[in-house]
Amino acid sequence: MSLAAHFDALAAYGAMAVRIRPAGGDPEDFMSDGGGLQEAFETLGRGPLLAVLGDPAVAEVMLADDGLEVSVTRAGSRARLAVRWSDVAIVDEEVDLPPLAATDTGPQFRPAGPPVPREAAIAALDRPIVAVRDVDGTVRYHHDGVHGPGIGQLPVVGLVDPLGPEDLGSAAFRQTVGVKWAYVAGAMAGGIASVDLVVAMSNAGLIGFFGAGGLPLPAVDAALADIASRATGAWGANLLHNPNEPAVEEATVDLFLKHGVRTISASAYMGLTNAVVRYRLHGIRRENGRIVCPNRVFAKISRTEVASRFLQPAPDAMLQQLVAQGELTAEQLELARQVPIATALTAEADSGGHTDHRALPVILPQMLALRDALARPDWPVFVGAAGGLGTPTSIWGAFAMGADYVLTGSVNQATREAGTSEEVKRMLGEAGSADVASGPAPDMFEIGAKVQVLSRGSMYAQRAQRLYDLYKSVGDLDALPEAERSRLEKQIFQRPLDEVWEETRAYWEQRDPQQVKKALERPNHRMALTFRWYLGMTSRWARMGDPARKRDYQIWCGPSMGAFNEWIPDDHPMEYVVNRTVVGVAELLMRGAAEKARAARLPR
Repeated sequence: MSLAAHFDALAAYGAMAVRIRPAGGDPEDFMSDGGGLQEAFETLGRGPLLAVLGDPAVAEVMLADDGLEVSVTRAGSRARLAVRWSDVAIVDEEVDLPPLAATDTGPQFRPAGPPVPREAAIAALDRPIVAVRDVDGTVRYHHDGVHGPGIGQLPVVGLVDPLGPEDLGSAAFRQTVGVKWAYVAGAMAGGIASVDLVVAMSNAGLIGFFGAGGLPLPAVDAALADIASRATGAWGANLLHNPNEPAVEEATVDLFLKHGVRTISASAYMGLTNAVVRYRLHGIRRENGRIVCPNRVFAKISRTEVASRFLQPAPDAMLQQLVAQGELTAEQLELARQVPIATALTAEADSGGHTDHRALPVILPQMLALRDALARPDWPVFVGAAGGLGTPTSIWGAFAMGADYVLTGSVNQATREAGTSEEVKRMLGEAGSADVASGPAPDMFEIGAKVQVLSRGSMYAQRAQRLYDLYKSVGDLDALPEAERSRLEKQIFQRPLDEVWEETRAYWEQRDPQQVKKALERPNHRMALTFRWYLGMTSRWARMGDPARKRDYQIWCGPSMGAFNEWIPDDHPMEYVVNRTVVGVAELLMRGAAEKARAARLPR
């Protein structure tokens, strides 16, 4: 049986030879270079030496080094301490022993081999950890050994089972979605969550959502076909609410159904729309007595009043309308009345792009409680966390609060697969957690909605806000003061406003002629469309990396991007954005979160 723990405690004396004689059995010896016993004995005293005899299985301990010999021998409830220098007795006296270690209270463990440093033990995710209290009172960590009493036994103060990324979050979520980890790469509009990003996640056994929002429909069509031909696992796409162009939302759903997209991320919704309900219920049927709804909706939401609508079946009036449109049969109508719209609810905290700047410790428990109150037992709805997740600690914290899965966004924009320019990736890689600001949203400009963007190196937030303020205060391009008009044309648009309006007009005559008609009738709408030209172009300039418009880049970004940059070790390859991949970031965060989970269960 091993006495390794006792030898480890006695190593502090720096003796050349250490001998431990068990109460029954042969003595065991440990040899080293030595040379430190005299100084160590003067410094440490007899305490650690006597503490070893706190193990009732130990009868005698001897230390020797350069003519100095120290021994302590059990004698009943006491012990005899002897110190000899070159065969001359220096000390020979009876001493008190610490109370004998209990052998029948609490679990015992006999380590095999030396202890493992705490951080190394935690990082070995596939190995159990046994924390024991050594004879000197120090907590030490072991992977190997034998449980139970015996020579070298030490009291167990903590046990941690193997725990990896595959053990975090909901097992039911992983099974339902068909992924190995409860980790999702969220959609970033404009194709920033690119085809390559989604395919990389899918082929690694994970899931990502293609950023379909804001892209022309032909581009979405081509991208979905490309993903479907290359992805080997689960994947999805984004359905971005478009209150100004509901027909685009409907046409996007048509493309999803055409390409067999089985999972979507519905974002920026303020309520249910015909498009998202139609997608969810398409193909609903009964098989073997069970309702089957093949399409899954991840609703990305930050407000409970919106979440409650997704957690329940669609309103009957909306379902009746789908029947009237020929989208549902009478039989499907009855089934649809029993199915919640959301398969999963992503609680969106302080994120990049559209955000309400909610605090995750507030919103996630609210969404979990709402889910528990409204969801039907036969139709479970998963609740995930998003926003501010850029470090292993934040990922682990979300799981610790009860999240079934986590969803990341900002941190993925600086990866190789992200569909944006190398200059934007470099800017993101240099960002700090405070380098963000809010500016008007291009798609919801008129109602004052905001998006969170990178502020370091860009003036988008300030310039876009100036345009919104003028829209609210002036409301007519022709009424702009001449000095203000000149500043806009020189600093922001870098061209005459009349030219911008003509280009905008030509665009809307092709896309939606009603917008032009409305603009000619209402000067404030003409101003809104003209100003939205700038807001829309800023994200395009960023994705293309236009060097002339760098100060205008609209880069959707939350504080998690800076948190990741600040956390990543200086000597780690992924400190540099050229080395970052979407799967590599996922592995780094999820393995780190598993380590945090193990560390939280391990005593110090």
